[in-house]
Amino acid sequence: MKFIKEFTFPSWLKNRYALTVLIFCVWLAFFDKNDIISQFKLRGDLRKLEAEKEYYLSEIKKDEEKLEELISNKNTLEKFARERYLMKRDNEEIFVIVKE
Repeated sequence: MKFIKEFTFPSWLKNRYALTVLIFCVWLAFFDKNDIISQFKLRGDLRKLEAEKEYYLSEIKKDEEKLEELISNKNTLEKFARERYLMKRDNEEIFVIVKE
């Protein structure tokens, strides 16, 4: 049986400390609760949530500006009430046109 070549481990794998560190790293990278794939997914979710946060902060700022304008300008408040809530004066009639 000389044609079968014997398999030998590399010398660094014979060191039990190196083997232990290798097994530990493989365990952390693929089998742990916080493995690499989970970390990439969580990082993507974090980026998405940060983008949503920026969007909502800009929307809040726009709404605060609109509110300030409504509070400070009586004509703007009246226009808003007429368009949004269909309010009217006593001597007026409102016709609502619905587009189909």
